[in-house]
Amino acid sequence: MKNLNFSTKKLILFLALIVLSFSCIEKEVSTVEATSDKVLTSDTDLIQNVPTPGTEKVAYSPYPEQDFPNQVLFGDTHLHTSYSTDAGMVGAILGPEEAYRFARGERITSNHGLPAQLKRPLDFLVIADHAENLGLAPLIKVSDPSVLSNEWGKMVHDLVKSGKSTRAFNEWIAKMQALDDPFAGNTKMAETAWKDITAAAEKYNEPGRFTALIGFEWTSGPSGDNLHRNVLFRDGKDKADQIIPISYYDTSDPEELWEWMDNYETKTGGRMLAIPHNGNVSNGRMFDDVTLITKEALSRDYAERRSRWEPVYEVTQSKGDGETHPLLSQNDEFSDFETWDKGSFGPALHTEDMLPKEYAREALKRGLAYEEKLGANPFKFGMIGSTDAHTGLSTTSEDNFFGKVAMLEPTADPVRFEEVIIGRVPQDRPEEHKIRAVEASAAGLAGVWSRENTREAIWDAFKRKEVFATTGTRLRVRVFGGFNYLKDDLARSDFANYGYNNGVPMGGDLTNAPSGKTPGFLVRAVRDPDGANLDRIQIIKGWVDTDGNTQEKIYDIAVSNNRKIGSNGRCKTPVGNTVNVENATFNNSIGAPLLETFWADPDFNPTQRAFYYVRVLEIPTPRWTTIDAKVFGIDLPENVPPSIQERAYSSPIWYTPQ
Repeated sequence: MKNLNFSTKKLILFLALIVLSFSCIEKEVSTVEATSDKVLTSDTDLIQNVPTPGTEKVAYSPYPEQDFPNQVLFGDTHLHTSYSTDAGMVGAILGPEEAYRFARGERITSNHGLPAQLKRPLDFLVIADHAENLGLAPLIKVSDPSVLSNEWGKMVHDLVKSGKSTRAFNEWIAKMQALDDPFAGNTKMAETAWKDITAAAEKYNEPGRFTALIGFEWTSGPSGDNLHRNVLFRDGKDKADQIIPISYYDTSDPEELWEWMDNYETKTGGRMLAIPHNGNVSNGRMFDDVTLITKEALSRDYAERRSRWEPVYEVTQSKGDGETHPLLSQNDEFSDFETWDKGSFGPALHTEDMLPKEYAREALKRGLAYEEKLGANPFKFGMIGSTDAHTGLSTTSEDNFFGKVAMLEPTADPVRFEEVIIGRVPQDRPEEHKIRAVEASAAGLAGVWSRENTREAIWDAFKRKEVFATTGTRLRVRVFGGFNYLKDDLARSDFANYGYNNGVPMGGDLTNAPSGKTPGFLVRAVRDPDGANLDRIQIIKGWVDTDGNTQEKIYDIAVSNNRKIGSNGRCKTPVGNTVNVENATFNNSIGAPLLETFWADPDFNPTQRAFYYVRVLEIPTPRWTTIDAKVFGIDLPENVPPSIQERAYSSPIWYTPQ
């Protein structure tokens, strides 16, 4: 030590004191541990007294006990992949795996080699491939022996391989229309394809993030008239694999489809529902007054079964909009929207007398009349939109529309506009009775009010009709109807909770109005955050008058830009149009991002059956054809409007007197 300088001695003394200090602390801690039940876990425990949690229950967070739907989910219940013969045989190569990946937001390569991606992922998807010869196209692609060993199969295989896909497709359509299954008795093909589809659904189903609902399309089309239904399972692969989807070869009768669904539920303990679509190309059969096969007048039993199995209708999609028609709703200036009214896929020409049995609004009105007559309503449905795309790509934005079928993907080739979709049969059909690809709509989507993003919650929303349709946009709509709402309820911090506890949401029923009370509606609409502002909110009312006749009336209940609603309930001042056709652009300098209002029916009669649904209109935006003209430097087509007003339709709320 004596050889150390003074500074070194000071350092050694300092370190010794630190060691001594830690030793004293250890002794204190040891003493505490020996004399107390408390276990010290941190330095904080040395200087504070931590209270023991109480045993009494404290109601702090209000949310654990809530069970009402609190979010909107957007999805597509009607997408076809290469496993659908009418998709895969005419150019679609994307299968279920690619379809799910795309819907979940991944970038993929389209059927014709284009990069494709959604701006925002979908929340759910149903791959609804046609049950008829399910999986045939992929087998043709790989020259599967089961196809080549079949005389008809080899014939269409050779046509496809030689570049004559359209002819092969027509050969298949002829077989289906004749109910002549070319692979009758060969269930292995459909069974294998179905298990591929359900396996993909299980792989990509991720509760809480993305839901892959299992489904298929039953393609009844007598004489080419569209009576198709999409069948949706509440269940997973374990139950869905116990059956093979019923097809048009098995039956063309919707009543036998319902019987098959009933048998599935009995056999498996699972749940099913069916979604009809495109009554606008049914030549008056979708909402007919007689049954399809026996031509008997609709009965109460029929009405109850149809209402049970078909709670929702697909009101808008790529084959036109099916809400209403200008000849049916002559006082509705917005009724002529993406209208397809030139016939079906068969040879019969369309006539005006078919219209009342083709469109949703008229069907809802006629359903009220049937309920008064039969005691049950066969046309009591909620409304959704979906795509019916046959590309494996669920695209609904006007600036991201990949066409109805693979051969119509984005291109400067005239086929993108000129291909005939309706009016192919007979070949010499007059031009005025044809619908070309330029008239296809970039639509639509199903909006679902749900508590969670799961198969069960989404299916349940469809079943109770708490759903709405959009023409492709992701605007949000919420509606409550009841007898005790006030205008001030719009400002409530617990708006949704109060709405559910004091009335019913879209899809619900009001009955037996209290004396002196009028149904009132709380309505909110919010624009798509990546889309256009809102023009207006309307309520569409339908009812049966004292003479037993059905009526309708439109009320503008909220409008943007400080425009006025007249005493007749209508705003006649247009919102304006910011669309620059040459540049295919628009801006949100007009309209409103949010519209909300309270509305009470000024014409209410408590003795009359009625329904109310909400229609929300966006400001005008460029149609996909206008965007195509800009992107590809081609002429704008003359027979379609350069701009459109996208919209949403809520499911109705029904009023029934007692």
